[in-house]
Amino acid sequence: MATDLTGKTIAFLCAPEGTEQIELTEPWQAIEHAGGTPRLVSTQSGAIQGFNHLDKGDTFTADTTVDVSGPGEFDALVLPGGVANPDFLRTDPGAVAFVRAFFDAGKPVAAICHAPWTLIEADVVRGRVLTSWPSLRTDLQNAGATWVDQEVKVCDHGPNLLVTSRKPDDLKAFCQATVEAFRR
Repeated sequence: MATDLTGKTIAFLCAPEGTEQIELTEPWQAIEHAGGTPRLVSTQSGAIQGFNHLDKGDTFTADTTVDVSGPGEFDALVLPGGVANPDFLRTDPGAVAFVRAFFDAGKPVAAICHAPWTLIEADVVRGRVLTSWPSLRTDLQNAGATWVDQEVKVCDHGPNLLVTSRKPDDLKAFCQATVEAFRR
């Protein structure tokens, strides 16, 4: 499988607090390993607090913010999960607009765990088939998506590729599918 992402810049959107650390760091490393350049985008400048489930993990510094950046600077978008990260993002109009803009631009997006909550708020799941943490099933169905219980689901609907996955245990498959989707 070709995985060359050389010359591609990938946005990782995280709220200042609540990102499931492994869902940020493993895809980040996969993008770097494939030759891409990941950049951390947040709703405000400064530190991002990672979490290992409910325990505080490492901090990461945002490279830019949603109010000064857009999809024109990036080739694709990754939405890490955790419960708090997408919950914060879906209540921030700038973050929701940032996500929606990637779909409007026809750029690929990858979301894991609870991250599809932000996709629901951006109104981009209708007519798509995706997976997520199981508790989002009803939310996604109510928003017009078809939910499947799969390790990873790649939905090629419209101009965008959407890669979704359920949980940290699925990260290997998620990272592989994400890199492949972003390579196209």
